[in-house]
Amino acid sequence: MLTTESSLLKVNGIAMKFNSLWNNATQWFTSTPERALEQAYRAAEKIKDIEEKHFQGQKVSTASGQYGASVIAYFTTEVKRYLQKINVNLAIFKTSRLFLNLAEIENSPTDKHLYGDDVVYILDKLKFIDQTIERYSNLAIEHERQNPLISSVKTAPNPNLLNETVAQKKSPREIQRKSLFYGQQTDQKLDSASRKTGVLPRSFLRTVNRIRQELDPQTGETERQVLNQYRTSRYKTAISIKFILMLIIIPLLTHQLTKTFLLSPAVESYFNQHQEIVFINQSLEREAFEELQSFEDSLRFRSLIGLSPKLSEQETESRLREKAAEISEAYRNVGANAIANIFADMFSLIAFSIVLITSRQEIEIVKGFIDEIVYGLSDSAKAFLIILFTDMFVGFHSPHGWEVILENVARHFGLPENRDFNFLFIATFPVILDTVFKYWIFRYLNGISPSSVATYRNMNE
Repeated sequence: MLTTESSLLKVNGIAMKFNSLWNNATQWFTSTPERALEQAYRAAEKIKDIEEKHFQGQKVSTASGQYGASVIAYFTTEVKRYLQKINVNLAIFKTSRLFLNLAEIENSPTDKHLYGDDVVYILDKLKFIDQTIERYSNLAIEHERQNPLISSVKTAPNPNLLNETVAQKKSPREIQRKSLFYGQQTDQKLDSASRKTGVLPRSFLRTVNRIRQELDPQTGETERQVLNQYRTSRYKTAISIKFILMLIIIPLLTHQLTKTFLLSPAVESYFNQHQEIVFINQSLEREAFEELQSFEDSLRFRSLIGLSPKLSEQETESRLREKAAEISEAYRNVGANAIANIFADMFSLIAFSIVLITSRQEIEIVKGFIDEIVYGLSDSAKAFLIILFTDMFVGFHSPHGWEVILENVARHFGLPENRDFNFLFIATFPVILDTVFKYWIFRYLNGISPSSVATYRNMNE
């Protein structure tokens, strides 16, 4: 009787918690339009404050304030950031309104400003926001004309970029990103692993060209161009680091969120409904039997040497039953976690693919950034990294590392350990990887940096 009442109390408690969470979520969602509109309005007010404090109430431009190019670029960046915030919140405002029922919202006290009698108040905010957006509708074109960073990275004019800028009025950051993207495609100064080799080494030609420019000041290498090149390099570095962090953080965050809030509860619920499922493969079952056998041997050994009181058969059976229940629960959790990992990794892979598909320009910039880092290293540093990487993955001791990796991957996905597959993989994949390394050294690195290859051979001997 007490057990039934306790179960009912637990069920009621869970139901109350669920109702509370549902009410909070509903209240938060119904207040989303008002909250998004308020944030967009505040961002528009921030732009208005900048205009009144620094540009006599006029729009941010060189004609409205007596400032230099750097100050104008700073305020333009701030305005652009607030405009992006406005656009995001307006999109949230419009989207959330589509999913709300008018009758329910009229009865909700959280939306009295948004759908009650204060329609004029809302329309005034939207009007103020629209005026701000309209005032800076041509900011992208002006910023492209005024910002020396953009003009410096365009080594060759690109009609696609010009048409896209004028027709679609891209944001300044988007224009800078596209400029770097097209600059990467036309830049002839960057050492790339895929570029054909010439008669003379490029490093020799670059040295001669640098000496010629330093001796002849009329070649155009002015202080302004040096500053623009520095700004371009800094902007390229910032984009590359942010994009690399996105490639790492977004899949990991997707994995954790989907696994914690979606997959794990669903899998645990399924396992609770099917109590007969304990082990998802025979490998886990063998591990559980070995653990239980080890526990039983430990009990008998401790009893024989006098470290614990001698147990009767019934007491021993009771202790073994408790341990078996504990082990079974632990391995049920291991199986549920492995199944959740499979689907969570699928979501992570989808998120990673979406980031790659929607970031073609960033990928080109990152490729150039990595080329500059790799081919900018000294010969000894290149040889050191090649030896470190090859010895780690295809060297004499690499099979032990591959065994650990394969075992962890199998445990992560809940797969039974297959020694034959592990041995076959270790016998083939490092060989293929070693062949790829040797081909890359012979085909690309030997043509771009022969001294690095010579240093690598000397260090490897």
